[in-house]
This record gives sequence, structure tokens and C-alpha cells, in this order.
Amino acid sequence: VQLVESGGGLVQAGGSLRLSCAASGFAFENYAIGWFRQASGKEREGVSCRPGSDGITYYADSVKGRFTISRANAKNTVYLQMNSLKPEDTAVYYCAPCTVIGGDFHFGSSGQGTQVTVSS
Repeated sequence: VQLVESGGGLVQAGGSLRLSCAASGFAFENYAIGWFRQASGKEREGVSCRPGSDGITYYADSVKGRFTISRANAKNTVYLQMNSLKPEDTAVYYCAPCTVIGGDFHFGSSGQGTQVTVSS
């Protein structure tokens, strides 16, 4: 199982970024894949989780209306479109298999992450 995140960078507040997560080594279309983030000195925070096909897509309240998760199963890739970025979105972003239980995000093993820095 391999997951490789990319697309991070430095952006001004109000700007946009699109993260990509390329997956290999497993039946991608059968798994829900999502994103979590970890800011320096803070706990990991679930951002979004999208099923392989049918089902509910979940977002953290902090990103609802600003972030959109999508996936291209034919390319084994998941995307996270991030708009209206805020300084508090600054973190390392990771993708991983995911599930949501009782409103709580749970993630499996991730890639190495991609840094997103939002300047004020």
C-alpha cells in the first residue's frame, strides 16, 4: 500500500490550493479515502472522508463550504480542493483510508504528507 500526497505550498489567506493523493498497491475503488491534517504542536484533525463509490462524504465543520474532496478511481487518485484558505488551515496534510463512526474520523496508514502554509 502506497499513498503519495502532493500539491501543498505557500498561499495567502483567501487563496486556493488543490492537493492530490496518488494511491497504489490496493483495490482503491473499494476503499473510502480521506484527508487529515496536523498542525505543529496540535493534535491530528480529520478533514474529510469520501467513500469509494456510493455513500456519504464527510467534512469537518472547520472546512465545510470551503473544501471539496473528489476522487478519480480510474486514476487511483483523490483530490482536496481548498478554497478561501485561512491561516488556521496551515498544517501538514495527509491522505489515508478512512471511516467515520459516530461523527469521528478514523484513518489508516498515510503517506508522507504535504505542507500547506497560509499566510495572513
